[in-house]
Amino acid sequence: MSNILIIGGGFAGVWAAAGIKRQARTSGLGETDLQVTLVDASDDMVIRPRLYERDPQSYRVGLDRVLGPIGVRRVAGTATGIDTAAKQVSVLERDGSTTVLGYDKLVLAAGSRGVRPNLPGAEHLFDADQMVSAARLQHHLTRLPTRPDSPGRYTAVVIGAGFTGIEVVCEIADRLREITGTTDGGRVVLVERADVVGPELGAGPRPEILSALDALGVEQRLGSVVSEVTADGVRLSDGTTIPADTVVWTAGMLANPLTQQIPGQRDHLGRLVVDEYLRVVGVPDVYAAGDTAAAVAEPGHPVTQSCQHAVPQGKFVGQNVAADLLGLDAVPFAPDPYVTCLDLGSYGAILTVGWDRDVSLTKQDAKDLKRNINASWIYPPVDDATTILDHADWRTTWPTAQL
Repeated sequence: MSNILIIGGGFAGVWAAAGIKRQARTSGLGETDLQVTLVDASDDMVIRPRLYERDPQSYRVGLDRVLGPIGVRRVAGTATGIDTAAKQVSVLERDGSTTVLGYDKLVLAAGSRGVRPNLPGAEHLFDADQMVSAARLQHHLTRLPTRPDSPGRYTAVVIGAGFTGIEVVCEIADRLREITGTTDGGRVVLVERADVVGPELGAGPRPEILSALDALGVEQRLGSVVSEVTADGVRLSDGTTIPADTVVWTAGMLANPLTQQIPGQRDHLGRLVVDEYLRVVGVPDVYAAGDTAAAVAEPGHPVTQSCQHAVPQGKFVGQNVAADLLGLDAVPFAPDPYVTCLDLGSYGAILTVGWDRDVSLTKQDAKDLKRNINASWIYPPVDDATTILDHADWRTTWPTAQL
């Protein structure tokens, strides 16, 4: 019996587990021939791409509904130490005890975390990065009408005009209109250190994004840096102050710091450099997938830290771990063609295709697609082993692959 240990219960980790079990079934092995253990502190797989939406607490899937039917053991704990020489992982369990788990193959799929800024007053910042922080923001917004009247009560400042910042600011603009019952919805300000909105998204989708921000009444402070956050608002580096009860940070992502415990090369995001089969370069029997892996999506283009690349990485790495143990040929990682679908709140959405981000759909057509992605396609099937394992095939594609 071979022991495979997976760290992380997000998109990459769950699909890695299912991919291993799928190949075991395809090869005619018994359920225990490849023992798969997944370690995660949560009982749920969080649908993280939806945390900017209202009611973020509901965007979860019970891990046991996915892992249980396919025979994957789950350990509810936090991986705290990785010893690749001894092939062991230390896990802090919920009762405070420490367990050491051995492995024949290790898959690190521990995800990423938003970067917290080293700013005076950073404790006043909200974010939508994790379930707990997104729920805190949700609770804060719903309670704005009960707060004392002040110049900034219905003002929100969103810092960072990247993919996440744009989705967050559009959502908040809509929410404030609902909360206030007015057409202007208070004041919403988007702050970005670059001199353009969506600098990493390129010029293609920018006109539509700007149209959406204008339609939603979002002010833009470009080429601006926040120097201080207070309980009452923010101060920009040019001395401008903006009274605001709601200040949301969306800038920056880094791989889980567990990557630093593996003696491999890392990129500027802390992701481990992997080969075409998602094996960590220079570290035997260790694989990485999802936001911890600096994989190549297409020549010259590393993967993005998104479920769009985490899901197929999980399926490919599961296939390749099983193939390694069974003496089969590994499969080079090759995800579907790259697309970007950006939610623009009540204005609609925008879909771009390719790394040059050529605009393919806008407004309601793109919004319908975004709803399908968020509410259906990114969710794993549950409870039925056959359906789960069928979806774990590395050759499966999303409908966006046809665009």
